[in-house]
Amino acid sequence: MSPSNEHEPRVLLSGLAYVESPRWHEGRLWFAHWGTGEIVAVDLDGNSEVVGQGPPGLGWSIDWLPDGRLLVTGPELTRREPDGSTVRHADTSQVADHGWNEIVVDGRGNIYINGFGFDFLGGEAPKPGIIALVTPDGSARQVAGGIEFPNGMVVTPDNSTLIIAESFAGRLTAFDIAGDGSLSNRRVWADGIGPDGICLDAEGAVWAQSADTRAHTGRDGDPEGEVIRVREGGQILQRFALDRAGFACMLGGPGRRTLFMLANEWRGIEGIEAAIASRNGQVLVAEAPAPGVGWP
Repeated sequence: MSPSNEHEPRVLLSGLAYVESPRWHEGRLWFAHWGTGEIVAVDLDGNSEVVGQGPPGLGWSIDWLPDGRLLVTGPELTRREPDGSTVRHADTSQVADHGWNEIVVDGRGNIYINGFGFDFLGGEAPKPGIIALVTPDGSARQVAGGIEFPNGMVVTPDNSTLIIAESFAGRLTAFDIAGDGSLSNRRVWADGIGPDGICLDAEGAVWAQSADTRAHTGRDGDPEGEVIRVREGGQILQRFALDRAGFACMLGGPGRRTLFMLANEWRGIEGIEAAIASRNGQVLVAEAPAPGVGWP
């Protein structure tokens, strides 16, 4: 039996639509508020505000350049300038003609973005996705392919390894990062889980979602979830049970020792609009055993 945690997560913020792409930035948790087109920031006391705008639909994420400018994925990769205007950050059309999902900016200013290459919400048959690299000079190229629904990504503190959630494959996959940002030595980092948004801690463990995150039924009839702490090889070190599906997690707060978990009901593609309207999204927090490291 895998270890469990005796401390229940507490709700920091509720009444939300779909919540994704959490990032700890300037003393607050920022996240993408899907279904509203908002970027929201919340402090540790639960005080929140809308701090920016993203695309109106689902499937977009946020991160920052080293100089503090905000990046937003979606139909294209955009950047928010100091005057508040939004501009295209790089031309990625030669890499792929679809939109971009998750993003991580590493310690050298390299930007990794991924896309799954099919209309997930429209019910199109799945196709393998890719990872693209946008370098500080603005050039873009594909650096990995054959990703089974690419989702959350993390880069280790030494900029040597990228770990990506392959949601449809139920695994975390790792790559070595070369000096020019290229990816190689693809390998399974942990298997048999159901990862979405992920984060990394100082003991080398990843917080993710379990394989049955969206499979069981909770006390309110909605699929319940579980956020897990897993080490390379797949050993589960800790679990946090949720009464709804977990979508992403991030370590932040003082010393980056607070685990933020983003959750909402999940009843399949056909239930997305109802879930947005019901505003059952939550941000939950719990104490973490090790601080967050790396990027994001």
